[in-house]
Amino acid sequence: MRKLKAQIIDEAGFERTITRLAHEILEKNKGAESIVIVGIRTRGEFIARRIARKIEEVEGVTLKIGSLDITLYRDDLLGKLEQPQLKGTDIIFDLNDKNVILIDDVLYTGRTIRAALDELIDLGRPKTIQLAVLVDRGHTPHPGGLRGEKRPHEFERIDQSSCQGSGRRGCRPAHAPGTAGLADS
Repeated sequence: MRKLKAQIIDEAGFERTITRLAHEILEKNKGAESIVIVGIRTRGEFIARRIARKIEEVEGVTLKIGSLDITLYRDDLLGKLEQPQLKGTDIIFDLNDKNVILIDDVLYTGRTIRAALDELIDLGRPKTIQLAVLVDRGHTPHPGGLRGEKRPHEFERIDQSSCQGSGRRGCRPAHAPGTAGLADS
């Protein structure tokens, strides 16, 4: 495992952030009746499941949860030499007239979100698409779960194995100097 520069949140803080995001989603949508949850693969998918589970606990409902593979919608796909690894989009429910909660781990430049929006619109016509992120690196005007002030050359990655109830360590960002932000990778 790579040496980590800093721990931005511990397990208890991660759980509080998930709870807060779940409650904000419920408040904005006046309940869970019209929402569906979509996580951007791969790390947003994990966070989407955690938020959905929390909403289900609070509201006593079962939510429709999907995952989005934005690989073919990326604007930098043609510039890559290697064949892209497709993980597949898994949305087996109707998006039309739903409030789609789009979830990712880190918001940086917004390129990943733009690709996700393009794919969602190709799949249906939602009533709204609302963004929820765990970490907003502060380079876009959108609200997020946490705010981080990172230099553009630092790579932010959430070590999710540390957030899955192991109790051994907190959620930690992994940094790889010289690479672009997560939203650009």
